[in-house]
Amino acid sequence: MTAAMTRRYLVRTAVAALFIGNAMGTMAMGNEVKRISANGTEVSYVELGQGEPVIFVHGGLQDYRMWQEHLPKFATRYRVIAYSRRNNFPNDVSPDGMPDGAADAHGEDLAAFVRALGLSKVRIVAHSSGAHAALFFAALHPDMVVSLALNEPPATGLLTPDDAEMLKVWAGGLAPAREALRAGNTKDGIPLFVNGVGGPGAYERRSDAQKKMNLDNVASYLADATTKRPRPVFTCEMAKAINAPTLLSNGERSPTFFHRIIDQLEMCLPNRERIVIGGSSHTVPWENPEAYDQAVLTFLGKH
Repeated sequence: MTAAMTRRYLVRTAVAALFIGNAMGTMAMGNEVKRISANGTEVSYVELGQGEPVIFVHGGLQDYRMWQEHLPKFATRYRVIAYSRRNNFPNDVSPDGMPDGAADAHGEDLAAFVRALGLSKVRIVAHSSGAHAALFFAALHPDMVVSLALNEPPATGLLTPDDAEMLKVWAGGLAPAREALRAGNTKDGIPLFVNGVGGPGAYERRSDAQKKMNLDNVASYLADATTKRPRPVFTCEMAKAINAPTLLSNGERSPTFFHRIIDQLEMCLPNRERIVIGGSSHTVPWENPEAYDQAVLTFLGKH
């Protein structure tokens, strides 16, 4: 067995062990987690409240649980639905499955999920790679969107040639995380990734439950680190096709990379508002949940 095959075996074994343990945890939650077939896969989700639907879309190394502390606040006004994207807990997971960064495919999954629920038009609240997926969804299915609240999508296709050096530095900063994960080293790879995206100390500031969630969802990022699937490119022309009111948010301490992408979206989207949430880096909904929820609720109340 080659060294590469050995690493792949170790990764698969680790993911399998995580999935078995997580499945038992999900069963212990009783009927709280629902499942529905959409786009050829089974999607797990939770919902709360009544009224017009709002779909919550998580980022990388996360799942529907990302939004559990937020849902009760939104459920006083809306029917809120948080789902786990393909290849994320507690769905079937594999390091050979759908990469986290396959935003175009995740966008089509979102459209299929909305239809499977019997819904025609929805509001979307989305974070990071989930927000990237929501951009593809909104551009390709504009008739299904009431409004969007997007926090820092990694939509690098919007960057310009002037951003080439910044993008090179950004990719270089994440390279150690990718190398660790390719080798099956999740102990180092996950903190390296979280701190690379959110800045020094981002991982250390996370709660034990949030760190466990990161580990639970490592399969989709392992797939991301090893895939040969071309990265989807979301362009300014695609953004111009989105007429739905859109709230763009940045964390005050987020890397320049995310601020530049939001700069471009602000120029390309025809109907947008922009806010910066203080005291937070990339994962704004976790780092300043009160300010984030209030801003999004205010926006949804208008749109």
